[in-house]
Amino acid sequence: MTDRYAVIGNPISHSKSPLIHRMFAEQTGQDISYEAIEAPLDGFAATIERLRREGYKGCNVTVPFKEQAYRLAGSFGSEVMVAHAANTLELKNDRIEAHNTDGIGLLRDIEQNLQVSLRDKQILLMGAGGAAKGVATQLASLLLHKSPSTSLVIANRTVEKAHELARACNATRVSGQSYEELADQQFDIIINATSAGLTGDAIPLPDSIFAPDALAYDMMYGRETPFMAFARAHGARVADGLGMLVEQAAEAFHIWRGVRPDTRAVLDKLRA
Repeated sequence: MTDRYAVIGNPISHSKSPLIHRMFAEQTGQDISYEAIEAPLDGFAATIERLRREGYKGCNVTVPFKEQAYRLAGSFGSEVMVAHAANTLELKNDRIEAHNTDGIGLLRDIEQNLQVSLRDKQILLMGAGGAAKGVATQLASLLLHKSPSTSLVIANRTVEKAHELARACNATRVSGQSYEELADQQFDIIINATSAGLTGDAIPLPDSIFAPDALAYDMMYGRETPFMAFARAHGARVADGLGMLVEQAAEAFHIWRGVRPDTRAVLDKLRA
């Protein structure tokens, strides 16, 4: 019997997740279906309940429902408890289990696909919302505890939110700052977890922010963003979030199915 999965968001028609999971299933011989479902903005919980009634085994969750997914869950990993946001749900008979694979997806894309070490680097994370939370906590727990000379700065227009997320990371050398405080600093890796630029907002970074050989990573994918164009114009190497999307999907697939697909083959097909 085919096991059913889905990705839930609003909007969702642009999602590449169904294609990615179909490729994972073909590659690993798993008998699954995977579809995109647009939930009403006020109807996420009802959508999840419907999927449970209809026998779905799990789902991915994207904007704007990640924090609601955390609140619905009955059990979750430590990365979800800290981030208060989930992007992967296991729908079991008696409970919902929540996971957040965004952070591990980002780390694997940067280190394995882009071949950029995160060790001994000065890292800037732009944003403190739902997209940034899983990333920040994973950077702290998986990297900073193992690399004492790495630092992570979280910058946000509302600086109180940056401070709050930095405290939640519970790691040394993690701090929250305003964009104004970045004026005299340089970073080796800058990660954009905001929609800045897409909404017509100016890129809130000084021209001197990029260290030599810096990587500018935008978690968006599909086309070059204003942030990427800004970074390229100032000499940085740029990357979009397609690799992160594939890597976080692979981690979710492994949680659900117990097998880990070859992400390089899938990413190469998507880039072709």
